[in-house]
Amino acid sequence: MDENAPRGPQPPEPPPEGLDRRAELSEFLRTRRARLQPHDVGLPSYGRHRRVPGLRREELAQLAGVSVAYYTRLEQGNGRNVSAEVLDAIARALRLTDAEHAHLMHLAKPAAHKKKRVPRAQKLRPAVGQLLDAMDGVPAYVVGRRSDILGWNRMAAALFGDWGRLPAEERNWARLVFLDDHMRELFADTWEQKSSDIVSFLRMDAGCYPNDPLLSALVGELSVKSEEFRRLWATHDVREKGHGVKHLRHPLVGELTLSFETMRLQDNSEQSLVTYHAEPGSPSAEGLRLLASWGADAADSARHGVS
Repeated sequence: MDENAPRGPQPPEPPPEGLDRRAELSEFLRTRRARLQPHDVGLPSYGRHRRVPGLRREELAQLAGVSVAYYTRLEQGNGRNVSAEVLDAIARALRLTDAEHAHLMHLAKPAAHKKKRVPRAQKLRPAVGQLLDAMDGVPAYVVGRRSDILGWNRMAAALFGDWGRLPAEERNWARLVFLDDHMRELFADTWEQKSSDIVSFLRMDAGCYPNDPLLSALVGELSVKSEEFRRLWATHDVREKGHGVKHLRHPLVGELTLSFETMRLQDNSEQSLVTYHAEPGSPSAEGLRLLASWGADAADSARHGVS
């Protein structure tokens, strides 16, 4: 595989602005608080009519053991002087998952992550490209920041489409899922889950790199072009999904039930290897075998970046 072919998008003149970290922190805390009811956390609920959905600020502050004024400042986006211990207490009060807790830390304490605030150019190591080629019969690709597709093998191209014929900036899962009708048809009844996973991935990326102009441009583009993206982005949901099952409807081989595994590359936490496989002896395994024999020539351009 030519590691110089599948690159992340590199527009010549990216917009200078990034995402508003204070607004991100504020909305994240508001949406997490809104999903909890008093009875969820063992508090009495006084009266039927509550002016706000979920917990009130004073109820959350009580649970976290901080003053209402202190928590209010934090929810207004001012996390400059908040301690890690207070953030831990608030995370417990909000019942955040590990992924949500990490996202909160990135938003509230950006000074602890200065090295991550200026993204480096994304490159695929030659050895990883060779590994992709060696995974015969297994659809596999490497995804980086902003859900950019950095490299893939023949089987991934046969399964998902000829990415090698796309401009570099369009080799991006978020753009494909929300703007390409082929992907909606391919993922069929799991498209909503796939789209939700992609937005959660971008949210976590935004927490790590709030000043990334390319990420800001991507979010802006998708917000304009996709109502579904706008709706999901507004939920502020974050989660990490390392494995699972996807049901696909391929135009050539029909229904496929495939398990996927996501493995973060150890020397580059910003890149992950994703593989798909079928249960041995299953109709889906036979479908992948047929797809492999059909896609050997058609996918060659994707592997080597021929356009």
